[in-house]
Amino acid sequence: MPPFDFPDGDNGDVLRRLQKNGDNLTKPRDVDFTVVFATEESAQEFAEHLVGYGYKVSVSNSNCVPDLPWDAVVTKHMVPSHGGITQFEEELQEIAEGLGGRNDGWGCFSQDVTN
Repeated sequence: MPPFDFPDGDNGDVLRRLQKNGDNLTKPRDVDFTVVFATEESAQEFAEHLVGYGYKVSVSNSNCVPDLPWDAVVTKHMVPSHGGITQFEEELQEIAEGLGGRNDGWGCFSQDVTN
């Protein structure tokens, strides 16, 4: 599998790291996007909005970001492409902004090149 070339930035850095570790970035998988909020109510409202579109969303108080302690984790099954991840983050941010939230990263499990 030839290497992909990713733009500079956080998303490109993560994708380069996955690729370097042998991830088959052409395989779809569940990608978890974390959006953080100041209140449980805002996180729940965001989650309900995304559930309405068919996404799996969980809400928890992780307190990873002290001013925004509530996490809403949105799971999307997709190929982890730079464009796809960036576009979905932009969509999530547009929804979150009205509720005082912001994106706080994404992650997924690696898919072995040999599988």
